[in-house]
Amino acid sequence: MAAWTSLEPAEGFPVHIAATRRGLCRLSIQQSTAAFVAGLRGACSSEDWWRDDAHPLLGDAAEQLRAYFGRARREFELPLDLRGTEFQLKVWRALRGIPYGERRSYRDIARAIGSAAATRAVGAANGRNPVAIVVPCHRVIAADGSLGGYAGGLRVKEMLLELEAGASARRAAAQGRGL
Repeated sequence: MAAWTSLEPAEGFPVHIAATRRGLCRLSIQQSTAAFVAGLRGACSSEDWWRDDAHPLLGDAAEQLRAYFGRARREFELPLDLRGTEFQLKVWRALRGIPYGERRSYRDIARAIGSAAATRAVGAANGRNPVAIVVPCHRVIAADGSLGGYAGGLRVKEMLLELEAGASARRAAAQGRGL
């Protein structure tokens, strides 16, 4: 059995999240509820899904997402139930190693996982990341510095990068003033 809920961690930014007994398994940005639930049933047909706005893990995830959007959290501390190929799991682990406010290219990730020639495959795995934001695929950009693609749309990717860049710049300025 698995549960899902919806929230709006930032104004005008609808998010759906889902969890199994093992951990958070899906996070969808700006997708309709019907499409999200249909996707859950397609991706994890062995699970029985229900909406549970009081589910403890989903509550923790919602709280951490709100803190992230409020610039009070830089990393997520949630159990994850990621299902994918061995290669996808390697890519997703590497994405979790990208520090808040920083960016890496698809080539950087390919090198980090020991598959330097697999930049396209890294891009494909990045695009199949089931828990965007928590596994920060938005921090991956093209080698030329362009944003590349994003399942939630390029405007969302740009907004997430700006959110992190703004928080990092404020923190650096405060440290420079000895605060």
